[in-house]
Amino acid sequence: MDRRVVAQRSSQGRKNNFIQAMIMALLLVVFVGYIFIWIMQPTNVFKQNWLPKIRPEANTTYFGTQGANFLIFTFPVLFVAVLGCFYLHLGKKRSINYEYGSKGSDAKNGLMAWKRSVIIKGLGIVSRIELAFFLMFIALLVWFYTIYIRNGFAKITPKSAAKSGEKVWQAKLDSASLRLGLVGNLCLTFLFFPVTRGSSVLQIFGLTSEASIKYHIWVGHIVMALFTAHGVCYVSFWAVTHQLSEMTKWAKTGISNVAGEIALLAGLAMWATTFPRIRRKMFELFFYTHHLYIIFMLFFVLHVGISYACLMLPGFYLFMVDRYLRFLQSRQKVRLVSARILPCETLELNFSKTEGLTYTPTSIMFLNVPSISKLQWHPFTISSSSNLEPEKLSVIIKGEGSWSKKLHEMLSLPFSVDHLDVSIEGPYGPTSTDFLRHELLVMISGGSGITPFISIIRQLMYSNETLKCKTPTILLISSFKNSSDLTMLDLLLPIINSPSEFSNFTLQIEAYITREKQPSSSETEKNNLIRTIWFKPKPSEYPITPILGQNSWLWLGAIISTSFTIYLILIGILTRYYIYPIDQNTYKVYSWSSRTILNILFMCISIIVAATAGFLWNKKQNAMECKQIQNLEGATPIASPNSSWFYNADRELESLPQQSLVLSTNVHYGERPDLKKILFERKESSVGVLVCGPKKMRHEVANICSSGSGANLHFESISFSW
Repeated sequence: MDRRVVAQRSSQGRKNNFIQAMIMALLLVVFVGYIFIWIMQPTNVFKQNWLPKIRPEANTTYFGTQGANFLIFTFPVLFVAVLGCFYLHLGKKRSINYEYGSKGSDAKNGLMAWKRSVIIKGLGIVSRIELAFFLMFIALLVWFYTIYIRNGFAKITPKSAAKSGEKVWQAKLDSASLRLGLVGNLCLTFLFFPVTRGSSVLQIFGLTSEASIKYHIWVGHIVMALFTAHGVCYVSFWAVTHQLSEMTKWAKTGISNVAGEIALLAGLAMWATTFPRIRRKMFELFFYTHHLYIIFMLFFVLHVGISYACLMLPGFYLFMVDRYLRFLQSRQKVRLVSARILPCETLELNFSKTEGLTYTPTSIMFLNVPSISKLQWHPFTISSSSNLEPEKLSVIIKGEGSWSKKLHEMLSLPFSVDHLDVSIEGPYGPTSTDFLRHELLVMISGGSGITPFISIIRQLMYSNETLKCKTPTILLISSFKNSSDLTMLDLLLPIINSPSEFSNFTLQIEAYITREKQPSSSETEKNNLIRTIWFKPKPSEYPITPILGQNSWLWLGAIISTSFTIYLILIGILTRYYIYPIDQNTYKVYSWSSRTILNILFMCISIIVAATAGFLWNKKQNAMECKQIQNLEGATPIASPNSSWFYNADRELESLPQQSLVLSTNVHYGERPDLKKILFERKESSVGVLVCGPKKMRHEVANICSSGSGANLHFESISFSW
C-alpha cells in the first residue's frame, strides 16, 4: 500500500513538474516578447509599420485610443501574472520541505558562477546575475533615448524651427526634454513590481518583495532623475522662448502641464526623504512622505492621459490589487497569545494561527499596534517554523527604533497590559528555499541579525527529525555587544520539544561578545529575568489565517483576471454609449481629464468588487477552523499575565531544550570573529554562507566568498526586519 502511495505521488509530481515546465516556457516567451516590444517602441519600424496595422483592429468604439496600448503593453503583463499564479499553485502542492534543491544542482545548471556576489559602490552587494540585468536595463534606457533623439532631431531643420518661431537649438531642447520624459515613463513601468508584496510576477522568478526593495530604490532614483531633468529642461525651454505661461496650462485634450508639475513636486518630496541619512534619522518622515505616491500617480496619469498611461498601467494595477488585499487583511484583529521579554530589550510575540497557514524560512510579517500608532506598520522576520510549530507564529522585535522601544516599555512594566490589539499583513517570503544542497551551512549574524536564522534552524530540525532528510551541519557565528544579548540564543529551539528529539541534528554555536572582556557577574541574574506574559484574547480576535485560503494563488489569479475584465466592460460601456456620441469619434471634444478620472474610478471599483468577493468567501471558509481553535484555547486556564504559575511552567519548558544548547555553545569575550580564517578553513565541497547583520559585516563576508580562494563558499545575504 505504501509503495502504491509513493508511486502515485511520484507520478503526480512528475506530471506537475511537466505542466510547470510548460507554463514557465510560455511565461518566458511572453515576457521576452514584452521586452522586445519596449526595445522596438522608439524605432520607426514600430511607429510606421506595426502600429498602423494594430490600431485599426484594437482602437474600437468600445476602447477608443486605449485599445492598442491595452493589447500591446497591458495584457502581456497581466497574462504573465495570472498564469504565474497557476504555476505557483502547482508548486505549492508539493510539500514545502521538498522545495529544496539537490546538491550540486546549481553547478549542473551552470549558474553558480553567476550567483556569486560582488560589491559595487552605490549598489551594494549584488550577484553577477543582478549586475548583468541592471546593466542591460541601463543599456535599454540608453538605446531608448538615443533612438528617440536621433529620430526627433532628424525632423528638425532651420525651416521647421522657423515655422514655430524657434531657433534650431531651442527646437532640439524641446525634443530632448520630451524624450527625457518618455524614458522616465519606461522606468516608471517597472517601479511598482518590487513593492507588490504578494506578487506572482516576482515569485515565479524566485524573488521576494523584501529582497527586491533594492530594485525599487535603483529604479526610483533613475525615475526621479529623469523626470526632474524633464521638468527643468521644459521650464528652461519655456523661459528662453518666452512661453512661461505654458506652466499654467491644463489642456482639455493633450498634455496637462499643471498636472505634471504637481506630480513632479510630489515625487521630489518623496525622493528627498529616501536618501540613507534622512531615512535612517527620520524614518517616520520618510514613511509618511512616501504616501505621496498616490498624488504622484494620480497627477501623472492626468498629465499624460489615460491612453498613454496604459503603457505603465500593469505594474501599478497589480500593486493596487495587492494593496487592497493587504488593507482587507489589516482590518482583522489577530489573536496574540503571549510575549517573552528578554533582558536585551528584545521581545518575542507569539500569535495563534491555523495549520493551513504555511510559510518558508526568512519570511516577514508587517505589524501594527494601534495603541502606539494607528498608521505605522513595521516589518519583522518570522522566527517560528510553520511545520515544526503548526499552531503558532512568532516574531522577534529588537528595541532599536522609537516604535519598538515603546512596545518594549509597554510590556516590560511591572503591571503590564493583559491585552494588546495587533493587526498584521502577511506573511511574505520566498516560495522555496534550497539550504539542503550544502554539506555545511555557516550562519554569520550580528546582533539581532540572528532572527532569520532561527526560522531556518527550526525548519531544518523538522526536515531532519520528521522527514528524515539528511540536513547539513550548521555552524552559527553570532556577534553580540553585551552578554545580556546571549539570551537571544534561547530562542533558537522551540519550547515545545525536548533535546532528545533533535539528537541527530548537528548545531555548533560560536558566540562573540565584543564589548566585554569577561563574563558579567550579573549574567545569571539577567537570564532569570526572562519572563513570559500571557494575554487575554477577545472573542472578536482570530488566529492568523491565509487571506485567500489554501488556494491563495488560484484566488489571486481569479481576482486579477476578474477585476480587469470588469474594468474593461465598464470602460467599454462608458466609451461606446457616453464618450463616443459626444466625441463623434474625433477624440477632440471630451475632456482627457474627465476620461482619466472615470477610468481610475472604474479601475478602483473593479478591484474592490473582485477582491472583496474573494476575501469574504475565504473568510467564511476559514471561520469554522478558527472557531475550533478558539474552543480549544478557551479550555486553557487563563490567569493574570504576571502569574507565577505561567512563569514557572514556561521556564520549565524552556529549560529542556536550552540545556542542549549550552553543550554546543562556545562564548568568546572581548574579541570579534576572524571570519576570513573561519571560512577558509572549511574544506567541505559545498559550504553555504548566510550572513545577516550590519552592512560592514555583509560586505566583508561577500568579499571573502567572492575571492579566488573561496571556490567552495556560496554566499547569500539574508534580509531581515526587526
